Amino acid sequence: MEAVGFGVMHVDEKDGVIAFVEKPANPPGIPGNPEMALASMGIYVFHTKFLMELLRRDAADPNSSRDFGKDIIPYIVDHGKAVAHRFTQSCVRSDFEREAYWRDVGTIDAYWQANIDLTHVTPELDIYDSTWPIWTFAEIKPPAKFVHDDENRRGSATSSLVSGDCIISGAALNRSLLFTGVRVNSYSRLDGAVILPDVKIGRHASLKNVVIDSRVVIPEGLVVGDDPEFDAKRFRRSENGICLITQQMIDRLGL
Repeated sequence: MEAVGFGVMHVDEKDGVIAFVEKPANPPGIPGNPEMALASMGIYVFHTKFLMELLRRDAADPNSSRDFGKDIIPYIVDHGKAVAHRFTQSCVRSDFEREAYWRDVGTIDAYWQANIDLTHVTPELDIYDSTWPIWTFAEIKPPAKFVHDDENRRGSATSSLVSGDCIISGAALNRSLLFTGVRVNSYSRLDGAVILPDVKIGRHASLKNVVIDSRVVIPEGLVVGDDPEFDAKRFRRSENGICLITQQMIDRLGL
């Protein structure tokens, strides 16, 4: 059950919070639907004066762990009034989104999955919805470029998202997401790869189910995703088999 990894609210019929428990083994269910639990998204609304009073009280408590989920919210539930707002009641969705979309990305597996979700033909989060755009910082960069059209050396991408200033030079991408400024060189193969900005991938690399940190230089011929035990010795491998690769890890290989 996913709720065991979150702060969970036990609410009454009017969504008043009765109890707030952090990562419970047996999450309390929603009234009328005991199979579902209300997980905290970490979004809180306070009156400023009230919040400042709470923070001062908490700062003076030597036994506090200085954590909203463990100290602040439980104190409000016990000594004041806390009300839950259900995300589904106000989440704006496009015509293609069946359910209100939210993901926790606090683990490698969750971060990888949230990015790979966007590569689906009809993703659960519609980032192409022009009626509710995602406003974020964006540099003016040249468009992505795919070059070479020879046998076994064809710049291509299927079920993938490729950002600006990327060059796919005779390499093949599948079910992957590339941030800005990535270079993928000839004869390389990427499958299930989340590549952060300014990564350089050498020739003949084969990378499957990876998250690569920004500015990493992948050496020529590196293979990740074929041998789980070998991968775990070199990189940080998650429970679900996703490998996190940083430049420090690459440097230790001595390639």
